[in-house]
Amino acid sequence: MNSIFWLCLFIMKNSIQQKKLKEKLQKHITHRRLWLYRLMTITAIPILVFLLLEVGLRIVGYGYPSGVMMKNKVNGKEGYGENIKFGWRFFPRNIAREFTPFFIPSEKSNNTYRIFILGSSAAKGGQGESFGFDRILQVMLRAKYPEAQFEIINVAMVAINSHVVLEIAKDCVKHDPDLFIVYMGNNEVVGPYGAGTVFNPFSSSLTLIRSDIILKKFRIGQLLTNLIESIGFKKNLPKSWMGLEFFLEQQIGADNPRLETVYQHYERNLKDIIHVAHQNGTKIIIGTVGSNLKDNPPFASLHRLNLTETEREEWEEIYKQGVAYETIGKYNDAVGRYLAAGDIDDVYADLQYRLGRCYWAMAEYEKAWERYIQARQLDALRFRADSRINEIIRQVVNDRISEGVYLVDAVKVFEENSPNGIPGEELFYDHVHLTFSANYLVAKILFDQVEMILPERITSKEADDYPLLTEDECANHLAYTDWDRYKIAYDVLNSSIKNPPFTNQLYHAERIEQMEQTLNQIQTSFTPEVFQEIAAQYQQAIDREPSDWWLHFNYAELLSEGMNDDQTAYEAYCWVLNLLPHSYQVYGAIGYVLGKQGKFNEAITSLKKAIQIKPTSYQEHFFLGLAYQNQNKSDEATKHYLKTVQLEPIYAPAWLNIALLQYNQGKIKEAVNTCRKGLLFISDFFDLHYFLGSLLYEQGNVDEAVIELQAALKINPDSDEVQKKLEAILKNSI
Repeated sequence: MNSIFWLCLFIMKNSIQQKKLKEKLQKHITHRRLWLYRLMTITAIPILVFLLLEVGLRIVGYGYPSGVMMKNKVNGKEGYGENIKFGWRFFPRNIAREFTPFFIPSEKSNNTYRIFILGSSAAKGGQGESFGFDRILQVMLRAKYPEAQFEIINVAMVAINSHVVLEIAKDCVKHDPDLFIVYMGNNEVVGPYGAGTVFNPFSSSLTLIRSDIILKKFRIGQLLTNLIESIGFKKNLPKSWMGLEFFLEQQIGADNPRLETVYQHYERNLKDIIHVAHQNGTKIIIGTVGSNLKDNPPFASLHRLNLTETEREEWEEIYKQGVAYETIGKYNDAVGRYLAAGDIDDVYADLQYRLGRCYWAMAEYEKAWERYIQARQLDALRFRADSRINEIIRQVVNDRISEGVYLVDAVKVFEENSPNGIPGEELFYDHVHLTFSANYLVAKILFDQVEMILPERITSKEADDYPLLTEDECANHLAYTDWDRYKIAYDVLNSSIKNPPFTNQLYHAERIEQMEQTLNQIQTSFTPEVFQEIAAQYQQAIDREPSDWWLHFNYAELLSEGMNDDQTAYEAYCWVLNLLPHSYQVYGAIGYVLGKQGKFNEAITSLKKAIQIKPTSYQEHFFLGLAYQNQNKSDEATKHYLKTVQLEPIYAPAWLNIALLQYNQGKIKEAVNTCRKGLLFISDFFDLHYFLGSLLYEQGNVDEAVIELQAALKINPDSDEVQKKLEAILKNSI
């Protein structure tokens, strides 16, 4: 009986323990499931929703491709060309910058050495991008290794900085590069996410910046960006491209704490670009970044923050005395006054520049160099890489030489090849963009470095006893002619130097006068015979390198703009189109020359193709409107002119043509309003003032007509037509 009792007790106890164990296990499982469910709710479900929404947006065609390259086909060969919408991630669409057109085949032969150029406008080539150091380097390499194929793809872009360059590098490593060449640093403050930018908000957190960049890769991120802009949160974004003028209100003093963050971000991004290259087995050359010290005064100057009003008044009085001495050539006295002003406040950039200029005139070049450097360091509109940027470059490269990272010290080379060691207009068109001579110097030191790292599969194809090409020989290979010198100088003067913030610089009038004299000298030399000689230079270059699309493109521009041979220009552009069928620029150029020949239907077809590729190209819209106008299709013309001014409000000819069309339709009141609206954007446009004055007079509004005609005459005092009309109106009104 006892045995049965204890057996029953054991069974009951064991049953209770098993029940408790089961309950505990069930409780544990339920607890795990609960947390698993919570984890899924927090992560998996949002990810699933994100993916479904992303796929849905792609299916309906919303958004744009965000990578550097897009698949393309040229002459039956699969490959990749530039994505002109890449810049939409970092700039408003209508002002987004883009890459130079290119095409690279998907399959890279063993005979090919592929180089990507990374950076901003100075690396892109500035106003003369077909004569940048990348192009000169390619000529040098081809001459030395004629049996090898060198693909140099320039993926530099105007107005970007290291935040964007890192993204470009990440995309480029997918295309089997052998070498990266990096030349960046001028836009660290003013580029996207910089301390003085107008494009994206500055953040001290690199994590937040990179998260924003990654998000915009996705259609959802693009949707969110568009929603934010549509409800006005980014209403201050620029509406048209204004170059450096964008940043007039974005002055950053040398003591601004945000600068330290900029330097930290630059260093981190530079290291990560190196890491991206290193992971892929890609060599990388990084260049220090030069700038114009002697002939580019500071864009903006700021006084020290704690300067009292009394000190400021005293400073200004002493400074004026120094300016007076400098003006009459008493440089020693001027230096004395400037130094006295510096005792009160020495952070004013213009003061340092004036000291540098005086020391230069006194042949004290070391002191001049020090002051010019200081003027750049203190420039409150920071468009030039400063000494700290170049220190970071040198230090980062020195720490990673063992990882296949190499330095080319462009700054040192520029100093060694400048009068008295101070770089100026001999090497720079403006503040940072290199002349042909400067690009040659950079290409030369790059060539020396590239040769050291070329693999045996390339070096085995070296030509026998082929010396390095001289600067003149490179110019001949690239057809760098007097016509090209004129075009670049004209563009630099009229697109940059004549506009803010250059207009705020010291000695600006002298600079304008000097540049205009140079332009006039070149222009007066352009006789028909000279143009024939220039055309022959192009033909020689094309015969030497017939596959170089830039040569054909530039030759077509010469034929159309310089020699009025639009039919031959059309044929040259068509040749380029055969190599770059994805380029809106080529379709636009073809449409332009067809329009000049009166072939408006063909012009319209080509211009529509250009707009299909790049809907935000205002120039193509304008020329399309012009073609329709010549066909007397006023409604179509007006539609494209209106699109032009929507995309580029400061494009004055479109406003004028809209007003002319309205006038021809008898809509005089609307034409007057159009002129007034246009002048809100471009107040110094002669033709709009003149036409508005004529319209107002026709309406009987004599007083306002006189005001507009006087405004036109102020812009162009040599206009006999306006002078006579104004005199007639004033005579009749007496």
